[in-house]
Amino acid sequence: MADKNMPKDVLNVVKKKTGKSVSEKDIYKLASGVKPSTLQSDTQLRQLIKQVAGLVNVPVSDQTTNELIQAIKSSKVSTDNLEQLMKMIMKK
Repeated sequence: MADKNMPKDVLNVVKKKTGKSVSEKDIYKLASGVKPSTLQSDTQLRQLIKQVAGLVNVPVSDQTTNELIQAIKSSKVSTDNLEQLMKMIMKK
């Protein structure tokens, strides 16, 4: 993670969108499990979306999950830019 402000930016996005506070440790723990293959697998993306939703205690419908999966796969988000991925998930 090249940008040292990324964790605070992600935390601010989460808090702004959900009203919930998430710790930097929680974000790093979640991010540590994301691999390039995660972004190519519908099953793994579905699991990641559920983990993010659970972290902030916000329900995500199956339709929204499917839209997120398509958006993530078509955007060519890389694991090197986790901030972009998190913002995309939180945008929905």
